[in-house]
Amino acid sequence: WNGRYLFPVSPPVSVCLCNLPVPDKELVEKYEAMKSVFYKRLTTAYGKVQAAVGPMTESLGQIQGQAAKDYIEELQGNPKFLSAVKIGTGLAQEAGPLVEKARMAGLGLYGHYVRPHVGTYLDEAITSIKGYLDKVLPAED
Repeated sequence: WNGRYLFPVSPPVSVCLCNLPVPDKELVEKYEAMKSVFYKRLTTAYGKVQAAVGPMTESLGQIQGQAAKDYIEELQGNPKFLSAVKIGTGLAQEAGPLVEKARMAGLGLYGHYVRPHVGTYLDEAITSIKGYLDKVLPAED
């Protein structure tokens, strides 16, 4: 105890994020497979929505279609818009490796600390949800 404070003085504590656990190869492969199926489900859903909405957009008429086309062409010639696109593209390219590093760190932390306790339950839940998603939102037509 420090005579001036009511609480004990504790030594400073630091956490080094340099030595994060590396995820198991099996966990990374499982994650990549699930991510791939998820994107396939989204692509399939987008295709279905586009097929359903397509006839409605054709019936909007030539005037609205031409106005939209003119607006897009005007936007593509706008220097501010082009600069924003270049900046956004550059940021996305720079952020890619950082996102991948964060993803691997997250998988490593999950695999080391969480998976031993809840991995079986989570796997069972995902398996049961897949069955439902295969009916409602299949990965392929």
